[in-house]
Amino acid sequence: MTLRTALLALALATAPLAAQAESAVTIPPPASEAPAQGAGLETAVLAGGCFWGIQAVYQHVKGVTNAVSGYAGGAQKDAQYETVSLGRSGHAESVKVTFDPRQVSYGKILQVFFSVAHDPTQLNRQGPDTGPQYRSEIFPQSEAQAKTTKDYIAQLDQTKAFQRPIVTKTDSMKTAFYPAEAYHQDYAIRHPYQPYIVFNDAPKVENLKKMFPDVWRDQPVTVAQAEKGN
Repeated sequence: MTLRTALLALALATAPLAAQAESAVTIPPPASEAPAQGAGLETAVLAGGCFWGIQAVYQHVKGVTNAVSGYAGGAQKDAQYETVSLGRSGHAESVKVTFDPRQVSYGKILQVFFSVAHDPTQLNRQGPDTGPQYRSEIFPQSEAQAKTTKDYIAQLDQTKAFQRPIVTKTDSMKTAFYPAEAYHQDYAIRHPYQPYIVFNDAPKVENLKKMFPDVWRDQPVTVAQAEKGN
C-alpha cells in the first residue's frame, strides 16, 4: 500500500515509535442496553481509523463470526481505496462486524470499540493517519443500536471516562457498507511484521487480550475462513 506506507515513513521520521498506537482506556460497560434482536446473528458497522486495526481487534473477539474491512458513508462508485484515501468521498474506512448476541452483546462490541480499538476523542484522525476517512463513526443497524450507542456515549462523557469529549458520529442509520479490496482483508494477520501493524495495530490486539479476557480468543476468525463457512 504505497500511500499508507509513505505516510508511515513520514510519521516515524517525525515522532517516537511509542507514540504511534493510541492508548487503551479502562471504561465501564453500558449502563443499559436493549435485549438481542431475535436469535440470529447481528451486525455492527464501526469506523475508527485504519480498518486493519479495527478488523484485527474484532477477529479476536469471542462470538464474532466475521469482521470485514470496507467503506461506509459515501456512494458505491467511490468505494475504492485510492478514491477514499483522497478524503473527499464521504466514506470512512470501516469494519462490518457480524456477531452472535448470545455470546457477545452489542454493548460489549461498543465497549471494546471505545476502549481498545481506537481513540474516540480524536477528530478525523487516528495515530499517523489524518483525514475524514479516518473519522470515528458508528453506523447503527437498528433503532435499538442507535439508542444504545447514544446512551453509552452520553454515559462516558458524563462520567468523564476520557480526558476530552467523545467526537464519534452516530447519526447515519443503516448506511450501505461496501467491502474493501481483497488485499485489505485479514491484513494484520497476513502481515504481522509490517511496521504499520507492529506499531499501530498489534498493541490494540494485545490490549484486548489484557483488558477483555472474558471475550478474548487466541485463534482469530478470518474473512477467508468465514467465506469458506458460507
